[in-house]
Amino acid sequence: MRLPLRPEFTAFGALALVVGGMASAQDVRVTVAEYSSLTGPYFEEAATTFEEANPGTDIQIEVVPWDVLLQKLTTDISGGANADLSIIGTRWLLDFVDAGIAAPLDGYMDDAFRARFFDAFLSPSMMDGTTYGLPVAASARAMYYNEDLFEQAGIENPPATWEELKAAAEAISALGDDIHGFGLQGKEVETDVYFNYAFWSYGGQLIEEDGTSGLDTQAAYDAAALYKDMIDSSLTQPGVTSYAREDVQNLFKQGKIGMMITAPFLATQIANEVPDLNYGVAAIPAGPGGDRGTYGVTDSIIMFENSENKDTAWAFLDMLFTQEWRSRFTGGEGFLPVQPAVAEEPAFADNAVLKEFTDLLPDARFAPVIPGWEEIADIEASAVQTIYLGEGEIEPTLKEAAERINAILGQ
Repeated sequence: MRLPLRPEFTAFGALALVVGGMASAQDVRVTVAEYSSLTGPYFEEAATTFEEANPGTDIQIEVVPWDVLLQKLTTDISGGANADLSIIGTRWLLDFVDAGIAAPLDGYMDDAFRARFFDAFLSPSMMDGTTYGLPVAASARAMYYNEDLFEQAGIENPPATWEELKAAAEAISALGDDIHGFGLQGKEVETDVYFNYAFWSYGGQLIEEDGTSGLDTQAAYDAAALYKDMIDSSLTQPGVTSYAREDVQNLFKQGKIGMMITAPFLATQIANEVPDLNYGVAAIPAGPGGDRGTYGVTDSIIMFENSENKDTAWAFLDMLFTQEWRSRFTGGEGFLPVQPAVAEEPAFADNAVLKEFTDLLPDARFAPVIPGWEEIADIEASAVQTIYLGEGEIEPTLKEAAERINAILGQ
C-alpha cells in the first residue's frame, strides 16, 4: 500500500519526505548513463543533497558507460536486480513498456509539473497517452569545423552541400599526412546515425510509407557511395570502423580533423579541455535536392514497475527536474534545455553555439518508436561497416540488410 507523502521544499530546493510526521527511511537505486566525467559527480551531489533534506533516505548512484547501458539493464532486469530508476535511450522505451517494465508516471504529475517541459521533448516518453519517462537529456547534431584548418586550406565558408564538403575535405587532407578532411564514425553507438546524415540528405527515409526499410533505395546507395568514395580517397581518417564517436571527437579536439558531425556536448568539452581551439558550427550539408536532416535525440529517465520505493524515487526525480538542478546538468553536459525556464537563462539563450543546434530542430529526425528498433539499428550499422571495409558491394549489402529489417517489421 502506498503511504501518503507530504512534500515540503527545503532551503536546498529538495523535497523533504514526511510520512505521519516522521522521515521515510527508504533506499533508491539509480542507474545513470555516463555522458562525461561530470555525470557521476553531478548525480552524487544531487543524491547527497536529497539525503540531507530527507534523513533516513539513501540514494545509491550507479554510473554505467553509455555503450554498455542497454546490455547492463537487460541483464539486471532478467535477474530481477534492476534499480528503481534508470536513464534509458528513449528509443528503447516502447520495448520496456510492452514488457511491463516501465511504471506509469502520470499519477505523480500535475499540470504545473508538466509545464516545466517543452512538449516536443516530453512527448517522446508518452505511449498511448501515458507518460512513462522524463526527458533527462536532449540534443541534436550539427557539423563542427576547424577554422584554422579551413584558413590553411583556403576555405572561406563551411560547406553547404555534400559535394562542397567533399571538395573541402580534399583541400584539408592535402595539408599533411596526419590531417584528415572529414571525421567519419564507424564503430559503436550511432554508427547507423552517422550514415543517416547523408542518407536523409539524399531524401531517404528509415521507414518508407509502406512500412518497409528505406535502405534498399537510391538515396541509401548514393549516401553509401559518397562515404565509401571519401574513405577510398583518404579524405577520412584511416580505419573508420575502429573509431567510435568519442574517438573522432578526440581527433577533432587534437586539431587533426577538419570537419565532423556530432552533438552540442563537444562544444562543452572543447571549452573545458582545449579552449584555444578555433572552431565553428554549421548545419549538416544538404543533398542534391536540398534535403538535410539532423538527428534529434532524447534520453529518458524511467521508474521501474517493480520498484518498492516509488514515492521516494519520484521525490528524487522531482528534485532533479527543478530549474536549478536541470540548469546545472544541462550546462555541465552540454545538452539542449528541455525546460523553457532553463532555455531562457542567459547562459543558454545567449549561447551562439547552442543556437546553431536549436535552429536545426525543425529538420530533426528521431528514431522511430517501433518494437525492435535497436536490432534494426544494429543491422544497419553492420551493413555500412561491411561497405566501409570493402567487404561487400553497396547495393547487395544494403538490400540484404533491408530484407532482414523487413522481417523484423513484419513486411
